[in-house]
Amino acid sequence: MDTQATSPNAINHTAIYQKLATDHGVRAEQVQAFADLLDEGASVPFIARYRKDKTGGLDDDMLRTLEKALTHERDLEVRRNKVLDLLTAQNALTDELCERVKNAMSKLELDAIYEPYRPKRRTLSAKATLAGLRPIAERILAGESLDTALSDYTPVSTVTDEQGESFDVDYSARELQLSGVQAIILDEWALNLDLFDKVRTGFNATASIYSKLVGEEKREAGEKFKDYFDHTETFAKLSNHRLLAMLRGRQANVLVLSVLGEDEPFVNQIKTAFGASDTDERGQFLSETADRLWNAKWRPQIEHRLLTERRLDAETHAIGVFAQNLKHLLMTAPAGRKVILGVDPGIRHGVKMAVIDSTGDVVATDTVYPFTDPTTDKAKAVIAKLIADYGVELVAIGNGTASRESDELVRSVISENSLSAKAVVVSEAGASVYSASEIASHELPELDVSVRGAVSIARRLQDPLSELVKVEPKAIGVGQYQHDVNQAELESSLDKVTEDCVNAVGVDVNTASPAILAHIAGLNKNVAQQIVNYRRTNGAFKNREELKAVPRLGVKTFEQSAGFLRIKGGTEPLDATGVHPESYGLVYEILRKADKSLSDVLGNETLAKSLNDSTDNFSQLATALAELAKPAHDPRGEFKTAKFRDDVSEMGHLQIGMELEGVVTNVTAFGCFVDIGVHQDGLVHISELSDSFVADPADIVKPQDIVKVRVLSVDEPRGRIGLSMKSSDKKDVSKSDKADKEFKDKSNAKPNNKPNNKPKREFNKPKNEPVKVGSFGALLQQAGLK
Repeated sequence: MDTQATSPNAINHTAIYQKLATDHGVRAEQVQAFADLLDEGASVPFIARYRKDKTGGLDDDMLRTLEKALTHERDLEVRRNKVLDLLTAQNALTDELCERVKNAMSKLELDAIYEPYRPKRRTLSAKATLAGLRPIAERILAGESLDTALSDYTPVSTVTDEQGESFDVDYSARELQLSGVQAIILDEWALNLDLFDKVRTGFNATASIYSKLVGEEKREAGEKFKDYFDHTETFAKLSNHRLLAMLRGRQANVLVLSVLGEDEPFVNQIKTAFGASDTDERGQFLSETADRLWNAKWRPQIEHRLLTERRLDAETHAIGVFAQNLKHLLMTAPAGRKVILGVDPGIRHGVKMAVIDSTGDVVATDTVYPFTDPTTDKAKAVIAKLIADYGVELVAIGNGTASRESDELVRSVISENSLSAKAVVVSEAGASVYSASEIASHELPELDVSVRGAVSIARRLQDPLSELVKVEPKAIGVGQYQHDVNQAELESSLDKVTEDCVNAVGVDVNTASPAILAHIAGLNKNVAQQIVNYRRTNGAFKNREELKAVPRLGVKTFEQSAGFLRIKGGTEPLDATGVHPESYGLVYEILRKADKSLSDVLGNETLAKSLNDSTDNFSQLATALAELAKPAHDPRGEFKTAKFRDDVSEMGHLQIGMELEGVVTNVTAFGCFVDIGVHQDGLVHISELSDSFVADPADIVKPQDIVKVRVLSVDEPRGRIGLSMKSSDKKDVSKSDKADKEFKDKSNAKPNNKPNNKPKREFNKPKNEPVKVGSFGALLQQAGLK
C-alpha cells in the first residue's frame, strides 16, 4: 500500500539551476548568478556586457537561452505544485504519483497526469457510484460473474451529491446497471498511467496525420493547399513547416485534419493488462470496456496531445527561424553617414524621391513620372539635379513595383551626367507600414504619406538598425508562418532580438530617435521620449551624468542604460565608448599607475590588454579595457551591395542555367529566398544550397547575404523561380530542366476529383506518388508551400 505523499509549497530553485546547468553545459553557480541578477531587474544586454564577473563570462546568446529555459522551468514548477496540491486535497497523492508529477517535463504531461483526477460533476461514473454500483464493479473486477455481482443490487431512483443536491437516476434495468458499472471501471482503469504511457508511446511511433479537402466548393479557393487535399504523412517524418501549412489550411477552413493509427494492438494491450478475455460473459464485458477505454478516453487524449506537442514544437521552431532572420537583418552593415537619395518606385502614382543628409534629416523631396510620361527626359533632369545639388553619394531604390525600371533609369542618369553616386537596390518591406505609422507622423509631419516611404528606404540603407526598429518586425518579411504561431511568444522573442541588436551596436544619445532608444537596456518608450524631449529643450547632452536629470530616468535605469548610450564630442571622452560609468574611476586609476593617457589606450588593443593586471578575464577592469581596445566598435561588418545583371530585369529574361548574383531576403526551414532583381524572389531549396548535406539552411546563409545562384526552373505564369547554389554542372542543369518540364506536363493533366471516403481511423493509406526531383514545383511540394 502506498503511503500518502506531501506536496511541496515552494519552488526548488536549486534543482532548477542544476538542471539548466546540466542541459546547457554551464555551471550551476553561473545560472544562479544570472537568475539573481535577472530577478533584481537587470537586463540581459547589461548582464552580458557589464556583469561578466558574476556570470563567468556567459555571452548574450547563452543568457537568452537560459532566460527562456528559466522562465519555462519556473512556470512548470508552479504548475507542478498546483497539481500536487490538487491531488493532495483529493487525498489521491501517492508516492508513485508524486514521483510521476515531479518527473513531468511539460505542462501537457502534467495535464495528462491530472486528467483522470480532474473533478467532473454528475459524470456517468459519479452517478453510478452515488447509486451504489461501485461495490458491484469491484466484485466483477475481483472475478464474480455479472449475474452474481448484480444479484443483490437494489436500484434507487434518487441520489444526493456531495453538494447536497438531489437528482433522479434510472438503474432499474440490467443493461442500465451494467452501463453504470462499466463507467466506474473505465474511470478506475484510466488511472493506470504506466499503461497509458506504453500505449501512447506505441501509437505515436507509427501514427500519421491525414489531411483532406473540406469540400469541392473549397477546391479553387484553397488552390495553394492542393498538395494536402488528400495527403498522409507519418508524424515521424513530418517536418515543422509542412505541419504549419496543414494547420493554416485548417484555419482557413480548406482542410480537415485527422490522426491515423492502429487500434487493435493497443486494445489488445489493454485487455491483457486488465485480464479481459472473450471466454465468458464477464470476459466479453471487460473486453468491451477495454475497447471503450481506448476509443472513448485514451485515443482522443493521445491524438490531441500528439498534435498539440507537434504544433508547439513547430511554432517554437518557426519563432526561432524568424528571430534568427530578424537578427541578421537588423545587423546588416550600414552604409554610414552618407548623403542618400531614397527612391520609392511606382508607375501610375509616380516615383517618390527624398534626399537625406549624413545625419538622416530630409533636405529635399520630389516626384517624377518616367513611366507614364511620353518621354523620360524631365524625370532624368530632376534626378540629376537632386544628385548634383545635394552631393548624393548613394541612391537607395526600393525593390517593389517598377524597381528594375527605376534602377535602370537612375543608372542611366548617373552615367549620362558623369555623376559619382552609386545606385543600390534596397528591400522596401515594411516601408509602407512605417509611412502610415504614428512614429512617421511625429518624425515627418510635413511630408505626405507616399513620400515618407522614400525617406525610410534611404534611411534603411544609411543605418538599417535605426530605421527597421520603427517597423513592426512581422511587417519586415523575414518570418515563416509568422501569423500562425503564438503571437505573444513571437512578439516577446522578436522584442528580445531587437533589444540585443540595438545594445550590441549602441546609440548616439544626441541623434537617436525615440524608437531606437526604447530598445536600450533599462529604457522604455516613455523614458525614451523623455530623453528626446530633454534634448530638444536643453540641447545636446554633454556627458552621461546629465542623463540623470531626465525625468523618470532613475538610478536603476541609469545603471542599466548608460553604457549603451554614447555621447560624442562631450566633456568626458569615455562617454563615447562602451565603458560603463561605474568603471571610470578604475580606468583612470590604472592609467595613472601605468603613466598612460586615455588617448594612448583608445583603439590600442595590445596596450589595453597589457594594462590588465588581473588573472580574471571577466573582471570589471578586463571588461572596461576590452571596450577601450575597440571603442564604440560596430559589430555589423563591412557595407556591401549585390550587382544585378543589366540584361535581366524581369522573369522573361531568365534562362535555365543562367548564373546570377542576388541578395538573400528570407531563410526558412526548407531553404532560402533570393532577390535576383526580377520583381520575384527565387527559392533555393535546402537540397540546392550546397554540394554537401545541409541540415539547417541557417548554417549556410542568412538574410542580406550576397550569393551566387544558378537558375534551375522558371514558371512565369505562377511567378516561381527555382535556384541553386550548388557547383555548376551542365548535366545536372539539363536534368533539372527536363524534370521541370515533366512537372509542368503533369500539372496540366486533369485533376482526379474522385470523392474520398476514407475513414478517419484508416492507417495503411497508400503513399503519395513521388514527385520529380529537380523541378521547382517539386521543391515547393517538399517545402510545404505549393
